[in-house]
Amino acid sequence: MNALVVADRASDWRRLKALVLDSVSSPITRRVYNLGLDEFIAWFTEEPRPAGFSKATVAAWRVALEARGLGPISINVRITAVRKLAVEASDNGLLAPELASGIARIKGVRSHGIRTGNWLSLQQAQALLNTPDVRTKKGLRDRAMFAVLLGCGLRRSEVAALTMKHIQQRDGRWCIVDLVGKHGRVRTVPMPAWTKSAIDSWTTAVGITDGFLFRPLNRGDQVCGDRLSEKVVWQMLKPYVAAIGIPQVAPHDPIGEVRRIGLHRRCAGRRFIRKALPHQFPGSPVQPAVQEIPVDRSRC
Repeated sequence: MNALVVADRASDWRRLKALVLDSVSSPITRRVYNLGLDEFIAWFTEEPRPAGFSKATVAAWRVALEARGLGPISINVRITAVRKLAVEASDNGLLAPELASGIARIKGVRSHGIRTGNWLSLQQAQALLNTPDVRTKKGLRDRAMFAVLLGCGLRRSEVAALTMKHIQQRDGRWCIVDLVGKHGRVRTVPMPAWTKSAIDSWTTAVGITDGFLFRPLNRGDQVCGDRLSEKVVWQMLKPYVAAIGIPQVAPHDPIGEVRRIGLHRRCAGRRFIRKALPHQFPGSPVQPAVQEIPVDRSRC
C-alpha cells in the first residue's frame, strides 16, 4: 500500500491533511505545513507517479524544490511536513509502516553558513523610530510599536499579543511581565523609559486602559478593532523600513526579533550579548544596549 488512497477527492485530501495539521499546536507551524502539503499534493498529481507515495517520490519532490531555487530552510520545512504526512497516514492505516519509515529517513538540505539578514545600526534604529507621523494616531501607534520592537526586542507575534496587563512596574522600573513567547516560554523583559514614553503617548491618545495594546485603525484614524495580527505588524513595518533605505526586508530579519539591533547570538561573543540582552541572562545588571535611543520630542 504505497498510494495516497484517500487523496482521490478534494474532501478526502482535506481530511488526510487535517490529520497532520491537528497534530501541531503552533499556528505558525500549522500555516507553513498547510502550504507545504498543498504544494506537495499539487506536484504529486501533476503527472503519474509509478512509485506512488514512497521514499523515491519524496526524494524527487526534494530535487524539484531545489530546482526552484528555494533555500535550505524553506525546503526542509516542506520535507518535514511530508514526513509528518507519512507518519499520520501510517498511524491511521492508510500507508504501509515500512514505506512511512523510509519516507521518515529522507534527509533535509544542509545549511552552510549563517544568514545575517538586515541588521539595524543605531542611526537606522533612531531613523526608524522617528519616521512615523506622530501628529496622527496611526503615527503614535506605529512609533510605540517600533519602540517595543527596538527597546524590548520582542517578536512580531509577541507585539501583536501584548496587552496592558503585561506592562507593570517592578522594583522601580517598567517591565513586560510574564510574556508568553515562542514554544510557550514565559519571560519578563525590561522596558526602557523611552519605550514607555512612546507607549503612553499612544494609549493616552486613544484612551486604551486594558486589553490589547496595539489596535487597528480605520481611514478616519479611529480605533476599529481589538487587536492586530502579526502579519499586519509585518505589513505595517515594510513601508517604514523602505523609507529609511533598507530595501527587501524579510519577515525573519532581526528588526523585530529578540536578536535586537545588529546582534545575533551566533555572531557575537557571550559577554557582548550579555550586555546587549540582559533579560536573556537573569541576574545581569547591565541595561539594554539600545536604552539610550531617545524619542524625538520635537515632533510630538
